[in-house]
Amino acid sequence: KFIYRCFFAYQKRKNLVELNYKTLIGPGLYIGHPYGITINPTVVIGKNCNIHKGVTIGQENRGIREGTPTIGDEVWIGVNSTIVGKISIGDDVLIAPNTYVNRDIPSHSIVFGNPCIVKNRENATEQYINNKI
Repeated sequence: KFIYRCFFAYQKRKNLVELNYKTLIGPGLYIGHPYGITINPTVVIGKNCNIHKGVTIGQENRGIREGTPTIGDEVWIGVNSTIVGKISIGDDVLIAPNTYVNRDIPSHSIVFGNPCIVKNRENATEQYINNKI
C-alpha cells in the first residue's frame, strides 16, 4: 500500500492526474497525454480502457444519479470528456472528445455532444484501443 500511495502521489504532482490507489481498475489501462485527469476513488473502470487528457470521471452528490460511474471493458474516453453520476457505461463504447455523459450508455455505442447523443455501432472502438491485454 505504501508503494502505491507514493506512486500515485508522485503521478498527481508530476502529471496532474488525480487517480487514487483505491480506484478499481482492470488491466490494460492506457492514459494518453496524462494532464488534468481527475478520477473519483469509488469509480470502477474495466479492462483495456483508454483515458485522455482533461477527462473528469466524478461523483454526483444529489438526485437520482447520486454516486459514481461504472465503466465497462474497452472504453475509449476522448479529450476533455466528463462522466458523472451513478451510471453504467457498457463495453466497447467510444466517448468522443468534449462529451458530457450523465446517463447509462449501452454496449457497442458511440457517444458525443452535450447533452450526450448515443449511436449504436458494433466494434465502436475498433482500432482506437491502445495497450490491449
